[in-house]
Amino acid sequence: MIPVVILRAVTVLLLCVTFLQSVKGFPLHTSDRWIVNESGKRVKLACVSWASHLDAAVAEGLSQQPLDFISKRIKSMGFNCVRLTWPLFLLTNDSLASLTVRNSFQNLGLLQSIHAVQAINPSIIDLPLIKAYQQEVVKSLGENDVMVILDNHLSQPGWCCSNMDGNGFFGDEYFDPDLWIKGLTKMATIFKGVPNVVGMSLRNELRGPKQNVNQWYSYMPKGAEAVHAANPDVLVILSGLNFDTDLSFIKKGALKLSFNGKLVLEVHWYSFTEGQAWTSQNANQVCGQVTEKKVRRAGFLLDQGLPLFVSEIGVDMRGSNVNDNRYLNCFMAFAAQHDLDWAWWTLDGSYYIKQGVVGMNEYFGILNSNWSEVRNTTVLQRISAIQLPFQGPGLSEATPHKVVFHPLTGLCILRKSPVEALRLGPCSNSDGWEYTDQNILSIKGTNFCLQAEGEGKQAKIGNLCSASNSRWEMISDSKMHLSSQINNSSGVCLDVDTNNIIVTNTCKCLSKDNTCEPASQWFKLVDSTRN
Repeated sequence: MIPVVILRAVTVLLLCVTFLQSVKGFPLHTSDRWIVNESGKRVKLACVSWASHLDAAVAEGLSQQPLDFISKRIKSMGFNCVRLTWPLFLLTNDSLASLTVRNSFQNLGLLQSIHAVQAINPSIIDLPLIKAYQQEVVKSLGENDVMVILDNHLSQPGWCCSNMDGNGFFGDEYFDPDLWIKGLTKMATIFKGVPNVVGMSLRNELRGPKQNVNQWYSYMPKGAEAVHAANPDVLVILSGLNFDTDLSFIKKGALKLSFNGKLVLEVHWYSFTEGQAWTSQNANQVCGQVTEKKVRRAGFLLDQGLPLFVSEIGVDMRGSNVNDNRYLNCFMAFAAQHDLDWAWWTLDGSYYIKQGVVGMNEYFGILNSNWSEVRNTTVLQRISAIQLPFQGPGLSEATPHKVVFHPLTGLCILRKSPVEALRLGPCSNSDGWEYTDQNILSIKGTNFCLQAEGEGKQAKIGNLCSASNSRWEMISDSKMHLSSQINNSSGVCLDVDTNNIIVTNTCKCLSKDNTCEPASQWFKLVDSTRN
């Protein structure tokens, strides 16, 4: 693993706090493919999901840490919003809605959770479940300048999701369309006038044997209209089909709604969406194939002027899952290139009870099992690079340029001075680059360009930009290898050494080899208007 400069963590924290403080001007709306505030300035959703839809129907972790501690930790980690899940029956089933937090835990035999919550978060223990959600959790996040997206995750409280769990599609055992609209209307009404509640996601991961496009077009607009009628201030977020991996049908039929400037589409993306392809096949080839599929199934919406919210991404935070690690490298490049809004799954380090197991550890969790510390600081530092926007309306007056982004580290190529080595560092400190039709990668507004010196040597900045070693072709199926020729010899590729210095080496992993790790040589040219 390439080491990360320690100073970067401080820089990222300062940048993220500055960004969070600037997220004002509610309610939000959409402008072309962007989410913006009242003054028209881009607000990038950099969210983390916080589960409140499992059996207890209580926000997880409140038996581990004080609520205010968790809210402050979310903000300090650079997230500006929480995707807060909820089960439909919390609003539509009287027997569930009438339960207090204590009653809910008692019914599940979670006596230890009762004692812990009463000691750590005593104000919520005897509140009705919806009041704990509304008056404590959402309020605490608002007090800490964290936006909230209310996500109707499923109907019946429990773990999600499978094709046959009865929660998947309209008409399933627990998914009555009329009850769903009633619940959405109640939820939207409850949070009308709550400034930090900026959006409602109508349903998580539509799926199962009953799913079909015609019923999607029948029911999803009805849900959208119901939410908008009850609370016109929130973004209305719609999911696709096949576990929210497919929105391609929208190419053939535009969505007709009575309102404008509030619609967002969402999609999910995990490594296991492709099975074990990231492990069993060449990473370059899989990344190329998967990103093309993502554009076909969802990414095309950006070109149609619709915001796309990747509302679930995540990996095993222990760092040992090859499938996840390779997927994350590819996703980081895609997210930076398209400057996507996104939500990480999940904040939760553990659960009160999941699928019958009390206190189950969550290895996808940003926090550890007792919610006290970050589980994997390297991953958190990497994704901090995509928490801040690269571009969008009203962000800065900087001339459009490119940054050379390294997905494996979440850093960009920096030039500190003409005599110092090029190295990786925070993207906000990057020079502006330009990539010409002649494949020359130059410092924008100058006569200086990136040059290869040879295998194992440091890349340089020079002014002989007509030479072959100044031309950089994007090769491999991933389109992330930057290759140059040295004196008409075999090509070398841009790479990074163990000190984060930019070098060139023999291009690797271009073949079908599934054991090769190409990510040190993956670079993405990202459009930016950051100062």
